[in-house]
Amino acid sequence: MSHLDDPSFVAKNDPKGMMALAEQFPDQCRRALSLASQLQLPHELSDCEQVVVLGMGGSAAGGDYLRELLHEKGTVPCIVCRDYTIPAFVSPKTLVIACSYSGATEETVSAVRCAMDQGAQIMAVTSGGELADLCEEHGYPCVKIPGGQPPRTALGYLFVPIAYACVMLGYLPEQDFDGAFRLLETCRSDWMVKTESKSNPTKLLAMSLYGKPILLYGLGGWQSVVASRWKGQINENAKNMAFWHAFPELCHNEIMGWTLADKQGVDRWAVVILASGDESLRMRLRADVVRELIGSKTDLHEVHSVGSDLLSRMLSLTYFGDFVSLYLAALNEVDPETIYSINILKKRLSQA
Repeated sequence: MSHLDDPSFVAKNDPKGMMALAEQFPDQCRRALSLASQLQLPHELSDCEQVVVLGMGGSAAGGDYLRELLHEKGTVPCIVCRDYTIPAFVSPKTLVIACSYSGATEETVSAVRCAMDQGAQIMAVTSGGELADLCEEHGYPCVKIPGGQPPRTALGYLFVPIAYACVMLGYLPEQDFDGAFRLLETCRSDWMVKTESKSNPTKLLAMSLYGKPILLYGLGGWQSVVASRWKGQINENAKNMAFWHAFPELCHNEIMGWTLADKQGVDRWAVVILASGDESLRMRLRADVVRELIGSKTDLHEVHSVGSDLLSRMLSLTYFGDFVSLYLAALNEVDPETIYSINILKKRLSQA
């Protein structure tokens, strides 16, 4: 029996219940939709020419997913701004969505003040803090979400409300939120701790990745966004080195790095290609050729999303990675909740 089939082994270094939070993700998404549906959105927010999402770390991830939804079928472009400042084009015709789980993220609060100075239309998603205070003071719509958990475990709270808002404002067509959440519930049953390794692909992949630096290759635009999310989850939860890149761009540069890679220790690495399963023939051909070129040099895997629409596919492939990162944390015997290095950095910045 695998160690990962022993609930006490998975739980022994997880005192804050990060695995439990992962298993609650479908419920979190439903709660987030309920909170968003109670928000009154001013008419002015529906007449914008672009969307700019502000955020950092886990709080910005929802913006990346929204950008991909808008890229597929939206009526306006979207960018995600991870900085203290905002682009010069932001104007009264820009919808700025500030996402900060704590409400105290210094870069995001600074960027909101810049958006105010440039006259943008503003809304926010936060659990409180200075961002919530600014919204209350200036009358900006704000989705208040529950606090008290690491932002990287709150993707449902940080993504679903802004996707729902864009549907309500006419920037996105109707989304099958309920269908996506029901799919996540099925995935949970297949990937949770009580499902044995022999029939649990998230456990099997974690065991294959154990002890290795990991390269995550997204087979296209939204798949690369998910690859970035996997990277962050593996870094923070498992304290494991991970990197990501995107098809087709990696075919124009990184593929050359593999030329001498077998002399540089890549036999101890692992590559995971993240795919939707319905990529174009040309993109599929690129993946096949890359597999031929690097498959003999390193450990190579491929994971496909499930679902019939982009919302379901993005969330299912993301959810798979969350479980992998937590099973890796268990195998590495580390607490998936702690982020000592990030806290040291924040402390130093606060003292400067």
